[in-house]
Amino acid sequence: MGAMRIATAMEDVHYVLHAPQGDTYADLLFTMIERLQKRPPVTYTTFQARDLGGDTAELFKTAAREAYERFQPKAMLVGSSCTAELIQDDPGGLCKALNLPVPVVALELPSYQRKENWGASETFYQLVRNLALPADQIEKTPSSKPRCNILGPAALGFRHRDDLTEIRKLLTDMGIEINVVAPLTATPADIARLADAQFNVVLYPEIANLSAQWLQRQFGQAFTKTIPIGTGATRDFVREVAQLAGLDPEAALAKAELRAAWYARSVDSTYLTNKRVFVFGDATHAVAAARVAAQEMGFTVVGIGTYSREFAREVRDAAKLYGVEALISDDYLEIEARIAELNPELVLGTQMERHIAKRLGVPCAVISAPVHVQDFPARYSPQMGFEGANVLFDTWVHPLMMGLEEHLIGMFRGDSEFHEDAAPSHLGGGVHVQTAQAAAAVTSASTSAVPEQIVAPALNQAASQSTASILSAAWDAGAEKELKKIPFFVRGKARRNTEKYAIERGVTLITTETLYESKAYYSQS
Repeated sequence: MGAMRIATAMEDVHYVLHAPQGDTYADLLFTMIERLQKRPPVTYTTFQARDLGGDTAELFKTAAREAYERFQPKAMLVGSSCTAELIQDDPGGLCKALNLPVPVVALELPSYQRKENWGASETFYQLVRNLALPADQIEKTPSSKPRCNILGPAALGFRHRDDLTEIRKLLTDMGIEINVVAPLTATPADIARLADAQFNVVLYPEIANLSAQWLQRQFGQAFTKTIPIGTGATRDFVREVAQLAGLDPEAALAKAELRAAWYARSVDSTYLTNKRVFVFGDATHAVAAARVAAQEMGFTVVGIGTYSREFAREVRDAAKLYGVEALISDDYLEIEARIAELNPELVLGTQMERHIAKRLGVPCAVISAPVHVQDFPARYSPQMGFEGANVLFDTWVHPLMMGLEEHLIGMFRGDSEFHEDAAPSHLGGGVHVQTAQAAAAVTSASTSAVPEQIVAPALNQAASQSTASILSAAWDAGAEKELKKIPFFVRGKARRNTEKYAIERGVTLITTETLYESKAYYSQS
């Protein structure tokens, strides 16, 4: 998948993948998730079980030859899927034997040992290493402006399209000429002329760091280290770029159109400060999001983590700034356990953490891949640059605001005007009286048919008296109703404290009185 993200991002590149039937799901991801207007440039050999008894090497050569003849790419990538690795057919060697008239880059991606981001990084690196020409072999374009390359944006990336638009505009406004953007929209000819730039702007280190380091060693091109996510980081990025380009950064900083800074000081935002937030994603977005959350939103970072093991050191260093322990893991169950343990009021993560947050009843905003179709919006929605800072404010604060709104609706649910059976308010008061009478009749019928006292099964009283320790306590209907009046962001803690209080005192059925006794007890301690 990492290799496909690079091939699909570029133009005039084709990827021939030695893969069995069943490993051919790239079309689904790129056309249905990212909603691209064309199929990904990938040809599969699609061998079947019966082919394993024959010559699968010849099958691959035929597929590669036909792919070149049909698509006429300017460069080809060849490799094996995780299943085809076991056959050991050597796609690179087989393709060289065909003597195709275009560069062929062989990919050796150990699928059982490495993850998607590493695959994207290695694929881009191999393309750069095989196609980039030295500066003395490039026909240079004279310019009075400083020139840079933008490295990192790829297909199936989180908001890469909009980030690129934002950063391209920012650099252009600074008076910097953009030589090549890669891999997104780049051709093999563009990769060949990467050396015709003074420095490189790295937007996504997970994909571009390896290539940027090679370009620095080979051509002496420095590259940026700051990721422009958030107001402070974008300002630091502008200053870093200005230093590399020999420009004055103040003019670009003066043009910044920024509403998030004012909004963050507004009454609504002040009401939301010190909210406890858990951050998880790829290293680039997790570290940047934690900085924005702590320094620009006024949140308290209670946890930070990443699945990008190659960048574990950077995430651990960031965790030290907030006095927390970094979670380096790709096990969603371990991540869910950490979120449940920390009990945050907001989760910033991937689509996996979005699912976890929904199960736990915690507001969530997606900040990083892996993502779903809703994270490729039709609107302009960058994460980077000054406009990206505005988008971050809206995206992160609104789940908390909506959560408060849901809490208010819940508080007034018993009101004659707001309960779930009430008619729309524009129909007049007479309707409300009728619906209230109907609701009362339904309630009366239901309470006569079903005992009101216990919703969850209570423990046997006699057994509890003979048991030294009670493991759980049930809630009666009144206590459950009262619990729902507590704001959602502390409701979980209130439930746990009450159950702990009840268990310690041998109470098997939690009533409204137990809830308030627990509240009084813990408010004193």
